Amino acid sequence: MIAAGLPSRGQPVPSAAPAPLLEFRNVRVVYDKAIEAVRDVSLSVPERGVVALLGSNGAGKSTLLKAMSGLLYTEEGVLEGGSIRFRGAEIQALAPDELVRSGIVQVPEGRRVFAALTVDENLAMGGFTKSGSSARAKLERVFELFPRLAERRGQVAGYMSGGEQQMLAIGRALMSEPVVLALDEPSLGLAPLVIDRIYGVIARLRDEFGLTVLLVEQNAQRALDVADHGYILENGRVVLDGPADRLAGNEDVREFYLGVSREGEKSLRDVKHYKRRKRWLS
Repeated sequence: MIAAGLPSRGQPVPSAAPAPLLEFRNVRVVYDKAIEAVRDVSLSVPERGVVALLGSNGAGKSTLLKAMSGLLYTEEGVLEGGSIRFRGAEIQALAPDELVRSGIVQVPEGRRVFAALTVDENLAMGGFTKSGSSARAKLERVFELFPRLAERRGQVAGYMSGGEQQMLAIGRALMSEPVVLALDEPSLGLAPLVIDRIYGVIARLRDEFGLTVLLVEQNAQRALDVADHGYILENGRVVLDGPADRLAGNEDVREFYLGVSREGEKSLRDVKHYKRRKRWLS
């Protein structure tokens, strides 16, 4: 007699689903010992995938990235519960430089390039953990992805446009040869054509170079266009998640985050009213 649910002799045994490359398990983050910014958040990032974290200001998206990158201490934040795992091992106790060496690199909101250094010097800072020959190969890849940076190699970063600085910030992160690249609001304050270029590079990083990308965005449409999976955060918790194409077609997401409903585009006043009546929070 064969136990229920088990394959009979000679039948192939179904393989288990692969473990996620990066995983947040019941994460809780508190600032100043009083403000709960993230509450019981669990999410997973598969290898060679793009995962989008969506939500309004204050939803907890950037806090999750800082917890992953070991940067909570800069704002008196503490991971008070849960764990963060990379390749199955807990990493929440590692220092930021150890996380970079392990393969987790974040491009922070606002670019934060070294304004007084040139493009070449900024990129060299990103590749300080690599050998000379390896760094040269990474530099050529960055210039292939962002030809504009090759044209501006000797320019001081502080005098570059916002779009060029965003390219430089991503290029600097790529110099460390990351396994997981975390991008915090990469489209913020940029012109549509520059956003197109940035998102084209994000897709190439996954499709051609096998990079895993964790993407924090308020521009939900652009994020869902490139992502494989998405999570929506509100008030420090995940309220909705699923494949990116399914989220993009969800009526709630379309009304609030994309500003579109069955009746067509909605005004800002309509969107704000909808925020107060979201069906997934009722």
